[in-house]
Amino acid sequence: MSELFSTNKKLLITDTILRDAHQSQAATRMKLEDMLPACEILDSIGYYSIECWGGATFDSCMRFLNEDPWERLRILRKALPNTKLQMLLRGQNLLGYRHYADDMVEAFCAKSIENGIDIVRIFDALNDIRNMEASIKAVKKYGGIVEAAMSYTTSPVHNEDYFVDKAVILEQMGADTICIKDMANLLLPADAYSLVKKLKEKVSIPIHLHTHNTTGTGAMVYLMAAQAGVDIVDCALSPFANGTSQPATESLVATLRGTERDTGLDLVKLNQAAVHFKGVAAKMEAAGTISSKVLRVDPNTLLYQVPGGMLSNLLSQLKQANAEDRMEEVLQEVPRVREDFGFPPLVTPTSQIVGSQAVFNVLMGRYKTFTKESKGLLRGEYGQLPGVVNEEIRKAAIGSDEVITCRPADLLQPELDTIKEQYKDIAKSEEDVLSCAMFPQVAPEFIKKRDGLDAKEITVEWVK
Repeated sequence: MSELFSTNKKLLITDTILRDAHQSQAATRMKLEDMLPACEILDSIGYYSIECWGGATFDSCMRFLNEDPWERLRILRKALPNTKLQMLLRGQNLLGYRHYADDMVEAFCAKSIENGIDIVRIFDALNDIRNMEASIKAVKKYGGIVEAAMSYTTSPVHNEDYFVDKAVILEQMGADTICIKDMANLLLPADAYSLVKKLKEKVSIPIHLHTHNTTGTGAMVYLMAAQAGVDIVDCALSPFANGTSQPATESLVATLRGTERDTGLDLVKLNQAAVHFKGVAAKMEAAGTISSKVLRVDPNTLLYQVPGGMLSNLLSQLKQANAEDRMEEVLQEVPRVREDFGFPPLVTPTSQIVGSQAVFNVLMGRYKTFTKESKGLLRGEYGQLPGVVNEEIRKAAIGSDEVITCRPADLLQPELDTIKEQYKDIAKSEEDVLSCAMFPQVAPEFIKKRDGLDAKEITVEWVK
């Protein structure tokens, strides 16, 4: 794969319109019926890939949209025959919120690829590479493309050398590409240039950069990274771009036209696709699915490192406690909790864990109570924390409990057969079993409803 990029100076584009764009701006509520009419034009554009699955889409399909996520993937695969399909996977967490045994990880990766995924972007919230091993091996085993991602953040322990060292190890583990996953738009333009330059010197595989435009620097980050030689960047078609989403595809394509990093993409085709999604966005705005808050730039993110999704979660928690006026206190508390917890990057699930603890600290007093997830994080259940943990805080949380120092999944017994047995009366396929394993509160009810309804058959004919 590296040979493909070494002779090709075009900047390649992954469009997130079918996944992260609407996850960031519309709480992952875009329906399959809103995607399919645009698939023919999307498939003709010539993207490096289209991100269309994983992340929160799986849960949202079943919980809110009455769609089977596996069926969505199969239909998108038929509707986009000429374009690589990409997904986001949380390493040992898969798409759920706990670590799963290795047999579950292998089964999920196998079925994802079998149903149509080409590229699996694998990350771990703590950048604990041990939590990425099983999924990297499984994706390779079943013929998928491994994009190993590093969750970008800044702290006393997260410097350039930290990320370069991680990238070298990930390449040795079999990664086909390396992704810099800048989920909160903390990577500034000059730093992006320097980091990409060093990565290009140290690893031979392509570098893929993912950012948002939360702080308003996203497009500048991409321009500087392009000058440094980055191979691929994530963009979103303009109706769902910017703010907490990715920089706009059309704007970057126009900016680079005629340069040595010209993307080669057709602005007329991009505009045709954008016209469709403008209608989708208008419909979502009218329904109140898109909030104006996610469309704004918020440079405060550079101070507090709170990504857009985490911000909305904090607001929701404070609203429930009738304490919305204490948001600024919570934002100031987040970095303090993060330091006490050993500087975890703030991405799912650590963003929710640190954020919830910050809310508890503000409303109830500092560390008067700990969430179950905070205790688990400090106990090592999620993996190795990057920095030094405040041992006084850890002791207050877990007492004399022993801290886990091995790969957390080594403590898990194989579970796939047990889960198959548990859901044998509900699950009609191995895909159903995997859905139930990851979302036991949602998937069984969804499957019962799905199989009990004479719902109109969704077919790829909708593309026309």
